[in-house]
Amino acid sequence: MDVERYDRTRPAYPPELIDHLVAAAPGRDTLDVGIGTGIEARQLQAAGCPVLGVEPDARMAEFARRSGIDVEVAKFEAWDPAGRRFDLLVSGQAWHWVDPVAGAAKAAEVLRPGGLFAAFWHVPEPPEEVVGALTDAYRRLVPDAPIDLKNVPKQPADPYGPLITKVADGLREAGGFGEPARSRHDWERVYTRDEWLDQLPTFGSLTWVEPAVRQAILAEVGAAIDGLGGRFTTPYATVAITAVRD
Repeated sequence: MDVERYDRTRPAYPPELIDHLVAAAPGRDTLDVGIGTGIEARQLQAAGCPVLGVEPDARMAEFARRSGIDVEVAKFEAWDPAGRRFDLLVSGQAWHWVDPVAGAAKAAEVLRPGGLFAAFWHVPEPPEEVVGALTDAYRRLVPDAPIDLKNVPKQPADPYGPLITKVADGLREAGGFGEPARSRHDWERVYTRDEWLDQLPTFGSLTWVEPAVRQAILAEVGAAIDGLGGRFTTPYATVAITAVRD
């Protein structure tokens, strides 16, 4: 993973989502699980929240520290909170890497009563021409791919629905939380050809592909974007699941 590319190209979160989380939490002490490069953590810092990050990837943790964020390198399930408690626990684009029951139990342990758990994900929906070019090139040039485009961005009717159900079930099984709630924030972003091709290699379907093959795939996607005039508008859904610590 190119950490600098990831931070440069992955979008921030809707301001209304950040504002809601800060307002709904009983205080501002924040734990960011799977902080990555610190994208949502910087937004929360700007909203006045002291943020501690937990991140298993040492490279991403080091990048996030450059923003002045304290980050501890560990898998969340194995992380030692050392008695620390928080008002808000967030996880952006990361909770699917956490065991849904063990992670929820650890979240209940580290949140103060009334504290807020929030996991959220982006789902973009590029134009069919762009998705089709990627799909066709990927299947033709990587015929033995083990994941078959599972991580190529595409927005279904219920984005991340099965995953959010799994997270909600984990929260219920672990106990310590009120009934989980779902929310969705819809927004748009305009991408140039170069901006989209810069972001595309950060998705799991392409991170492991050999560089020469990846460049051939990107060239075909770039040609499709050129056919749209060199830029396009992508609708996004940012979906979230929240729960309050009993």
